[in-house]
Amino acid sequence: MDKSSKSTTSSLYERAIRERWIGKGLLALISILAVGYISFNAKDSPSLFVQQLVNGLQIGFVYALIALGYTMVYGIVKLINFAHGDVFMVGAFVSFYAIDRYELHTWPSKVIPGIPPLLSLLIGIITTILLTMAVCAILAIAIERFAYKPLRDAPRISALITAIGVSFFLEYFGALQFVFTPNFITYKGPFTTTTWYINNGIHRLEAGTAPPDNSVLFSNILIIIIVVSLLLLAILQFIVRRTKIGKAMRATAFDKPTARLMGINVDSIISVTFAIGAALAGAGGILYATAYHQVVFFMGIMPGLKAFISAVLGGIGSIPGALVGALILCQAEVLSAGYISTPMRDAVAFTILILVLLVRPTGIFGEPEREKA
Repeated sequence: MDKSSKSTTSSLYERAIRERWIGKGLLALISILAVGYISFNAKDSPSLFVQQLVNGLQIGFVYALIALGYTMVYGIVKLINFAHGDVFMVGAFVSFYAIDRYELHTWPSKVIPGIPPLLSLLIGIITTILLTMAVCAILAIAIERFAYKPLRDAPRISALITAIGVSFFLEYFGALQFVFTPNFITYKGPFTTTTWYINNGIHRLEAGTAPPDNSVLFSNILIIIIVVSLLLLAILQFIVRRTKIGKAMRATAFDKPTARLMGINVDSIISVTFAIGAALAGAGGILYATAYHQVVFFMGIMPGLKAFISAVLGGIGSIPGALVGALILCQAEVLSAGYISTPMRDAVAFTILILVLLVRPTGIFGEPEREKA
């Protein structure tokens, strides 16, 4: 083999590595096989396919709220906060005690006896959500101050290991009998679940009756999750894009030393970022518990990891990317569970993470890191 052919082979090899041909080819092959397999099975029962998409929406918007915390914290301090999923767990338990134990959602009717029941419930639920978000925000500020701030200038691996340690601490401290207990706890929720089915129109499903064949079911919980998630996403987008705190957050994410020279209190902005992300995770916790009616001390592990994958898929550091990544991931999860097997949903999620890192490490909406002037 002469030098020119060796040079050509070497050039092709380098180009294949640089442009990630192997990863892209693998992604294309898996995508074609998955779409073909699901399409082949979906034609036999289109209603089942649509039902799986609806189920994916319900969990997808919850994952999006958790993913927003990952993407915000990483965007500013370049830290994968693995304790974030356990803050989500704390939020679920706070709402459990507020609603099931102390009936906080009923306080308006107790304080104002003549208030309309629907208005009373709405005010009570909003109060519970705000309380849950506040508790999670305070917890996140404490974690950042005592666990992460002393390691601000340490190697990233030190902060990463600390985040894992904080995660385990929150889980097993919560498992103590005098804290959250190690048991599965039934979560009743603040309101009664109402279910509708779509079959030649939208009809309410009466309690104790089965829906007609080939129907698509959805509940008021799905509607509440979507509305609350989109509202919180819009508020976050407004804060980041239209407020002074948001501008300071973006400046800090771009260049911390320069932000300090411009008079920005970087340490306070980092704490605010942790607080906002944790508040969103707390809201996700109450929505998740309301949808699935069960809380336990390790419930934040898998949702936290799936939310992290969602953030990577959408482009870590991108707020719209967190939402899009969560919805795509959850659709892939529920379709694999519905058409392959339930255990495959976790395998599919982590396969997506590997493929994204191989093909496009910056994610769907991510941008390559810019050099500072």
